[in-house]
Amino acid sequence: MRSETAFGVLCGLAAVFIWSAFIIASRFGVRAHLSPWDIVAIRFAVAGAVLLPYLIRKGLVLERLGWAGLAAIVIGCGAPCVLLVNAGLLFAPAAQAGALYPGGTPLMVAALAIVFLGETPSPSKTIGLSLIVLGALCLVFGNGGTVGTQQNLGQTLFLAAAFVWGGYTIAMRKAQLDGLHAAAIAAVLSMALYLPPYLYFNGLRVFSAPATELTLQAVVQGLLTAIVALLLYGRTVRILGATRAAAFVALTPVVTAILSIPTLGEWPSLADWVSIAIISAGVYVVGGGRLPARMARANAA
Repeated sequence: MRSETAFGVLCGLAAVFIWSAFIIASRFGVRAHLSPWDIVAIRFAVAGAVLLPYLIRKGLVLERLGWAGLAAIVIGCGAPCVLLVNAGLLFAPAAQAGALYPGGTPLMVAALAIVFLGETPSPSKTIGLSLIVLGALCLVFGNGGTVGTQQNLGQTLFLAAAFVWGGYTIAMRKAQLDGLHAAAIAAVLSMALYLPPYLYFNGLRVFSAPATELTLQAVVQGLLTAIVALLLYGRTVRILGATRAAAFVALTPVVTAILSIPTLGEWPSLADWVSIAIISAGVYVVGGGRLPARMARANAA
């Protein structure tokens, strides 16, 4: 039993490192020789081709999703969401992407669940969501306090990506799809809908980039992030349970910030670290983590 639990923890940590690597690799790509459009094309050319046989076997399940649900899956887990993240990385550092994209997703999911599923957040979840909002505000206003900067544009794009990912999550929950099936739908349809106009306007210019950069994006984006991370997280959920597994997501902002220092040479500011800590705490609580004893007693009262 202990070895199985340890394996579940390792799977959760591996998923967190892959999610962080996705942001790091994207930031590296847009700072080097690739555009956000190029990175999205590489991701879904690889992921779509790999997952096509799986989708053929599973189908689009329109009877469960409906057209609105299908659109939410493709937008929230497909090319539009990834493009928002990569475009944001043109203007803001990786640490902020890690805080506002995976960190902001629970907030967006909760808001959409209230509207579309009629859910009411518990008092503890409300505390966690409030921490996420506070952390996001600290991040926006703690770096100079000026609204209208390029960083603000990047931060807005990260939050927009979190919002559409929230829509994907709600659609997947309503249709009771597993993560890999939803990812296959998003990847294959993104490949079919995105690649033709991309190739029409850009041709094969992406291959002028160094082969090492193309390989990095293909492996991190198309294989690890789009497929392997979902399988690892699914295994974590099965071994540790949904609540304990969700707490691993809280590590993503911290890991992304730490990895951005040696890989990108980007040192988060003090305001970034404070915001990351607050957002991570909020994500931990929303994911089912325990509140401090005093806060839990006050919350119960």
